[in-house]
Amino acid sequence: MFGLGTQELIIILVIILVLFGGKKLPELSKSIGASIKEIRKGFSDNTKSDSYRKKRKKYST
Repeated sequence: MFGLGTQELIIILVIILVLFGGKKLPELSKSIGASIKEIRKGFSDNTKSDSYRKKRKKYST
């Protein structure tokens, strides 16, 4: 995963915990998950519209 080892991931998690605190961590992870879901949905919608345009162009000419 991006060339990160276990030690690097632990250090990153500790830094995030120190910066945001234990109380805000669940809220932060929930918002990050929602953002990732929206990004994936956007990519999926874009792919569908591209394939629709290709089919439309194929049959219109």
